[in-house]
Amino acid sequence: MDRSPLYLAALASVAVPGLDPASAEGLASDPGSQYDIAFVQDSQHRRWVVRAPRTESADAAMDASARLLPLVARRLPFAVPAPKGFCRLKGGSTATVYPYIPGHPVGFERLPGGHLAAEIGRAIGTLHNLDLGLFEEAGVPSYDADSYRTRRLGDVDRAAATGRVPAALLARWERALEDVALWRFAPVPVHGDLSGDQVLVSFDDDGDAAAGNVRGLLGWEDAKIADPADDFAHLIAEAPAEALDSILEAYAHTRVERPDANLVTRARLASELALLGRLMGAIHAGEPVQIEHLSAQLRRLDERVHAEQEAADDYRLTSLAPAAPRSTVAPPPVLEDDEDDDPFADLDDADERTDAAAVAEPDDAIEDAAGGDDTEPAETDASEEATADHADGFGSDSDDQAIAEGAGDETDAAAVDQADDAADQAGTAQTAAEQPEVQGPEDRDAETETDGAVTRS
Repeated sequence: MDRSPLYLAALASVAVPGLDPASAEGLASDPGSQYDIAFVQDSQHRRWVVRAPRTESADAAMDASARLLPLVARRLPFAVPAPKGFCRLKGGSTATVYPYIPGHPVGFERLPGGHLAAEIGRAIGTLHNLDLGLFEEAGVPSYDADSYRTRRLGDVDRAAATGRVPAALLARWERALEDVALWRFAPVPVHGDLSGDQVLVSFDDDGDAAAGNVRGLLGWEDAKIADPADDFAHLIAEAPAEALDSILEAYAHTRVERPDANLVTRARLASELALLGRLMGAIHAGEPVQIEHLSAQLRRLDERVHAEQEAADDYRLTSLAPAAPRSTVAPPPVLEDDEDDDPFADLDDADERTDAAAVAEPDDAIEDAAGGDDTEPAETDASEEATADHADGFGSDSDDQAIAEGAGDETDAAAVDQADDAADQAGTAQTAAEQPEVQGPEDRDAETETDGAVTRS
């Protein structure tokens, strides 16, 4: 039933001690409204809001929000309608009185992009960052992702039984609700019915609609722990794309956790199911005019969905398919400047090995001819053994001379001469292969004592 503003003002005087009403003004409500609302000004020029529920369900919802709002009021940067007094009504329901919050409601369909839209995004992000324990302490409903999806699917099944929902819409919603990939989200505290009428803003410059700030959020009766997409349902359906861009960007920057990829898709679904929820409420209340009105809205939605299938605007696309995961692209290798990296290094190494092999061959020939006196001890031993066949212990010229002088035998002297000739020939071959050296007079005199195997230069 409708309650007069004076009646509600009287309730306010009972609910809040010291409140002396001076004037009262009622708020016009539509037939589907769940509350009677009046604005009261007292003798101290303070303004108050009185709300009285019309139904038992509205009374239960307002009772839960009355427990919640005092808990969150100190933790939010904007005002909320925290109750200051209560008054019991006939029938067991309760009227609530709270201070008036100044500000102007926002028309989402005319919301410009920029500062004001970003302010709304930050306000929603701050709300979703609240501790879940506050909402649990207040006793509001709480859902995880799977139970919330199941609850939504049950709502669609009950609506299908009424025969007032187009078959194409039912099939569309069932596909989305049965796709588990679409419902992977972390539950958060949500407002539940964040329409433009519930968002109050003030403007620093009356001539600049974008230069506004969020002053308060009203209407917390549907608050719960559930899908964060619920608080974007009205925005996705009404706000221009530019404003929605600003809202989502500011929201993502404010959130403690990164928003899931299917947030916008579920918000679009929530906006469609909200119409379905109002239809079920009208059927339950037995309001034929509202039932026909909402049924006509569902038929228009069905027509619009078919007409917008090929829409270019991403936020206006009507598809409810989950977002595809982004493919991972491997980054290109980092090219480092290294002075040692030379594309011709392998060729140079090969040339050096070839040159080394070429130089090694003459050296080996020289060592073979010289008997390997310096580098091959094994070959030197073999040469000494060959010499030992003729005489024992022939290792130097002085030894040969001593033997010749001690023996006094011409035969032994001839053997010594032959050994000397062999050593001189080996020395001559080594000298010819090596770089010629400057010889002193003593060396030239020594050469003259040989049997002519070396010719003076």
